Amino acid sequence: MVTCVRNGRIKAKGNKSSRKGKVIETEQWITMKTIKRVSSHYDFRRLMNPRAKKGEAYKPTDVEHMANIITHGGCIPLSVLAMLWMLYISQTRLQFVIALVYGWALIALFSVSCTFHSLAFCGKFQRLKNFFHIADRAVIYIFIASSYSPWLTLRDFSGIEDEMMWLIWIMAVIGIVYSYTFHEKYKILEIILYLIIGVCPAAVAFMMREPSGIYELFLGGLSFITGVVFFKSDGVIPFAHAIWHLFVLVGTMFHFYAINLYLLGQEVDEIMMTK
Repeated sequence: MVTCVRNGRIKAKGNKSSRKGKVIETEQWITMKTIKRVSSHYDFRRLMNPRAKKGEAYKPTDVEHMANIITHGGCIPLSVLAMLWMLYISQTRLQFVIALVYGWALIALFSVSCTFHSLAFCGKFQRLKNFFHIADRAVIYIFIASSYSPWLTLRDFSGIEDEMMWLIWIMAVIGIVYSYTFHEKYKILEIILYLIIGVCPAAVAFMMREPSGIYELFLGGLSFITGVVFFKSDGVIPFAHAIWHLFVLVGTMFHFYAINLYLLGQEVDEIMMTK
């Protein structure tokens, strides 16, 4: 601090700068205290938990649980309406049966998923939760097979449609048995099985004599495959499983649109009569 004598009085210089420094320090201290109090008051939580250990299931945070429930729970009434609409526009008994099979698979996909995530969030009924966890994985195989069934039933695949139908449903049964037997084990193999049953039969789509719908099938399949990246990213990307749910929703929308546009209805029935 610098001092000077003026008119017999001693004055100190530098007081103003030191006071400003103290004011700034005080403001910073108050700001930090306020942030800590606000954080403590609202109990901010992490958006995700660490990755699950080998052989164990990932434990979502509360907000992730809610996102998982909402993203598929909201699709249940939509899938019911979708099935009713497909039944309404069906013109033949075969179309009606196919609409019923695909519609129920669609409802089961979203209903089982929502039920499992609700039980997981609840934290009770452990046996029931484990049952629906296995069912959640198993119903994916059923849905994949049900997604192929309308095309293999209502389109001409140069005479191999019956064999492909049997093959896909046998693969679905194998996948269901695997999910029950090796639940939460060999997770990479589980993903490989999903991709095999989902992608390999798609190769015969190019054998359809009437190619309409291939573009929508490709986009739907691409959405499912892209979503698998998030399906395996729990603990790495926040809300990864909910994002996977959204990709599933987009994929089903493409396939539902294609089934309604190209497989069901009077015009399609007239085309099928020429097979």
